[in-house]
Amino acid sequence: MKRILKPITYVLAAIYFLVDAVFMAVAGPIARWIGRHLEFRRLRAWIRSLPPYPSLALFSVPVIMLEPVKPVAAYLTATGQVLSGVVTFIVGELLKLVLVERLFHLTRDKLMRIPAFAWAYGKYAAAKAWLQATEAWRAVRAVSRAVRDGVVRARARLVNGFNKLATSRD
Repeated sequence: MKRILKPITYVLAAIYFLVDAVFMAVAGPIARWIGRHLEFRRLRAWIRSLPPYPSLALFSVPVIMLEPVKPVAAYLTATGQVLSGVVTFIVGELLKLVLVERLFHLTRDKLMRIPAFAWAYGKYAAAKAWLQATEAWRAVRAVSRAVRDGVVRARARLVNGFNKLATSRD
């Protein structure tokens, strides 16, 4: 039984990690944008003033609160509410990752003082590096860049068209 369950567990863990990594590619830029544009000086100062273990507790809150979104999204999808399930999953996952990214950015030094957290983060970083070195990841990144470039070009054409339309009316 162990021989059967072990590979299944690894595959499920890899899928889970891959989904988080893909969403992190979107959540990272959003979190950085929020950090640059929204000023929460007092909140940021309070978070940075926390000792290591309260920082860990605060860091855990978005994960604990928003991780159940995945099974809820799966339930919605399984009961025929596919669009609701997909939207629930995407919004919940992005919200969780944006909050985790911002909190990690603010508390990283303190969290790394906790030996178990530093060890787990080292394992996470190694797994992420391995994933990013795979051919599949490079292919996904290439497609992602191509789609992003296509969206940028389409947006530029659309804006240019609206500008020409506005100038021709004047």
